[in-house]
Amino acid sequence: MTLQKEFEQHAEDVKKVKTRPSDQELLDLYGLYKQATVGDINIDKPGMVDLKGKAKWEAWNSRKGMSKDDAMTAYIALAKEAIDKYGM
Repeated sequence: MTLQKEFEQHAEDVKKVKTRPSDQELLDLYGLYKQATVGDINIDKPGMVDLKGKAKWEAWNSRKGMSKDDAMTAYIALAKEAIDKYGM
């Protein structure tokens, strides 16, 4: 299985966990997913009132400079942890 295919499979599987992961786990997954699919952040930081948007922006921005392959590999590892921890 190629890295891209494995990444796509884990991106689907992690959505099916029985229990919702913690907010921090979700933010980590989000940041890695965006870095793997889009690359470096390309949007402006949301305003102070948009707390959820700001947290997601910061999670993605923290991955700036990471290669797409590295982001995919890290995402797969984190997704596997979440699936093992919360079950499917």
